[in-house]
Amino acid sequence: MLRENKSLAIACASGSFKGAFAHGVLSALEAAGVRADAYAAASSSVIPTAWAAIGKATELGVDYWLAGLQVLKQPNVGMSQIVLGGIAHFSPNKQLFEPETPEYFVATSAVSTPEAASETQGEKARRLGRRLLVSAGKKDRSWVDEHLQLAVFGTKLGGELHLDASSFDEVAYASSRMLHAWDIPAWIGTKPYIDASYTCLCPAIEMIEQGYQEVVAIANEPGTLYRDMFQLEAISTHYQGVPIHIIRPDVDLKELGVNFTSATEEGLFAVYRHGEEKGREFINR
Repeated sequence: MLRENKSLAIACASGSFKGAFAHGVLSALEAAGVRADAYAAASSSVIPTAWAAIGKATELGVDYWLAGLQVLKQPNVGMSQIVLGGIAHFSPNKQLFEPETPEYFVATSAVSTPEAASETQGEKARRLGRRLLVSAGKKDRSWVDEHLQLAVFGTKLGGELHLDASSFDEVAYASSRMLHAWDIPAWIGTKPYIDASYTCLCPAIEMIEQGYQEVVAIANEPGTLYRDMFQLEAISTHYQGVPIHIIRPDVDLKELGVNFTSATEEGLFAVYRHGEEKGREFINR
């Protein structure tokens, strides 16, 4: 059952290292005293958004992203190790799950067929991931439609989608596991999951479906914000009569030195600062 009097939700998009932009926006909103009733995340935005939910996005800061970059520089380290290390070192404290804390959601992609479970969790996963990247370029969502379902976990939801301290690490990793570059399978309990981006780049519309009456959506790419990586449906400025305010960078963050799975220290600082600038610009408009 939905709670009454739901008002503002802030939803943050996926983007791997580009997520430093959304984190910068969260920090600017926090510094200005903007406090949402709910926070929602997909993939790389999971940890920063969790810290925003407890009012500590600025405390986490750009150091979170720099730590991931340092791990990436080590030999024989892939994106799975970076994400798992970030979760181990930066998971938010139990305050996230207290009743007075804003509702917090994490989008994931649930694997819904046995054949897809075998393929996504086994040795064929990277090949499938590369194939899905090609499909995304062609706007071909047929494999996802057949084998995946969007699943949004929440701290105040009941049943299988309830998110608590015991499930947080599994849910956070599952939301972040892109098949082409993450070699460690993702499970929530005994069920297979993969990155949110295959079904949800930014859970803005999902917050409206949860009953929130205004949404701020933070993108990590300029231009159109789409519902998923196949770019068939845009997230517009309204959904079912509810306003969606989209904050996005002015440029492709590659121009500042940050791409999805690569970055420079200078680039991460620049992208985080750009996020702060766009956050302040949104507040002052």
